[in-house]
Amino acid sequence: MSTTLSGRTLARLIQQKAHDEARDLETEGLRPTLAVVVATDDGSTHWYVRSIERAAESAGISCRIVDLGHDATEQVLASVLKDLSAESSVNGIILQTPLPSRVDADALVGHIAPEKDVDGANPLSLGRLAVGQPSFAPATARAVIEILDHFDIPVAGRNVVVIGRSAVVGKPLSLLLLERDAAVTVCHSRSGPLEKHTKTADVVVVAAGRTGLLNGGHISSGAVVIDVGTNVLPDGSLVGDVEQASVRGIAAALTPVPGGVGSVTTSLLLLHTTEAAREQSRALVRGTAG
Repeated sequence: MSTTLSGRTLARLIQQKAHDEARDLETEGLRPTLAVVVATDDGSTHWYVRSIERAAESAGISCRIVDLGHDATEQVLASVLKDLSAESSVNGIILQTPLPSRVDADALVGHIAPEKDVDGANPLSLGRLAVGQPSFAPATARAVIEILDHFDIPVAGRNVVVIGRSAVVGKPLSLLLLERDAAVTVCHSRSGPLEKHTKTADVVVVAAGRTGLLNGGHISSGAVVIDVGTNVLPDGSLVGDVEQASVRGIAAALTPVPGGVGSVTTSLLLLHTTEAAREQSRALVRGTAG
C-alpha cells in the first residue's frame, strides 16, 4: 500500500515557524503585512483568500485584502500594485487569480516589487531563481520541495519527471529540482505518450490541471507521485491530476488531494512574508548606516 504524504503536519510546522519569526519581528517594532489583491467575483477564490487571511492572523501577520471587483481595469490593478510596492508598511504582495479576461496578467505581475513578490510571480523572480540568485520561488513549487524534504525522499541523481510547464509550478519547480542535482524531465502537451517518460521515473510531479491525467499504467512500482493538481468537480469536491485509486498500491508514496501540496502552499506564503519583512528591515538598516 502506498504511503500517504500528507502535508497537514508540515504545514503546521511551517506556520509555527512563520509565527515565531513574526513574533521576533514584532519585538523590533515591525508587524509583517501581506497584501492580497483580488479582482474577481469567483466564490471559491474569495473562500481561499479568506483562508489566507485567517492563517495570517493566527500567525501574527497582518493581511490586507484589496478587493477591486470583477470589473477592475488593468490600469487600476497596475496602479494598486505599484502603490503597494512603494508602501513601506507592506512586506508581501500577492495578485490573486483569476483576473478579468481583458487584463494582461503577465504585464501586471511585473509591477510587484521583487523583494515583496512572496509568490514568485514577477518574471524577475523566476530569472533570479534560474541563475541561483536570492528570490522567492512560487509557493506551490517550493511546497513540493518541502514535502520531499520532510519525508526524506532524495532527488539527487534520481530521475524526476515534472508534468506541466507553467511559470507558476512546472518551470520554477524544475529549477529547484536541478539545484538538488535531480535529473529532470519536463513533460507537456507535445511530449508524446506520458508513459514513455514516467515509466522510468523515480519521482513524478503532476501539475497540469487535468483530472485523471496520470494513472497506474503510467508509473513503475515504487515511484513517488506528487499531485499538485486542484480540480473542482461539478459536485464541488476537489480532486487532483492523479487517478489516485489506480496509482495507490503501485506508487511507494503519494500526496493526497486535498491535504497534500495545497496545505503547505499557504503556510509558505506566510513564511515568505516574514522572510521578506526581515530582509526589508535589514535593507533599511543598511541604507541608514550607509
